[in-house]
Amino acid sequence: MEIKEIQQEIVEEFSMFDDWMQRYEYMIELGKSLPLIDEKYKTDDNIIKGCQSKVWVHAELENDKLVFTADSDAIITKGIIAILIRAFSDQKPQNIIEADTEFIDEIGLKEHLSPNRANGLVSMIKQLKLYAVAYQTQLN
Repeated sequence: MEIKEIQQEIVEEFSMFDDWMQRYEYMIELGKSLPLIDEKYKTDDNIIKGCQSKVWVHAELENDKLVFTADSDAIITKGIIAILIRAFSDQKPQNIIEADTEFIDEIGLKEHLSPNRANGLVSMIKQLKLYAVAYQTQLN
């Protein structure tokens, strides 16, 4: 599935909820389905800088596609990274680099997060894209 299609799916899922309490609950549920990072990768090198809570992300190249695993010590943050990983994992690095993140605005995520969490969200996106750039360089 293309990144754009996955993002559209996420937007549609979030539009089914009437209020933000339901959306937060849904994000918490998504966090529970997050592909968990192996304990050995829960290192300072894999912590995303700029997040209030701890978020670890690991990336591996499998069949020319980038596969992400992650974890967080905060349930909402875990839900946020789960959404991003769903959108960007198992995609070619070049596609991740070129992908936009408008779907985040479409679901209204940034405006419903505290300033610290919103900064963390931006840091998470930046980190996933940096991984893609690093692996794209290896492929060339």
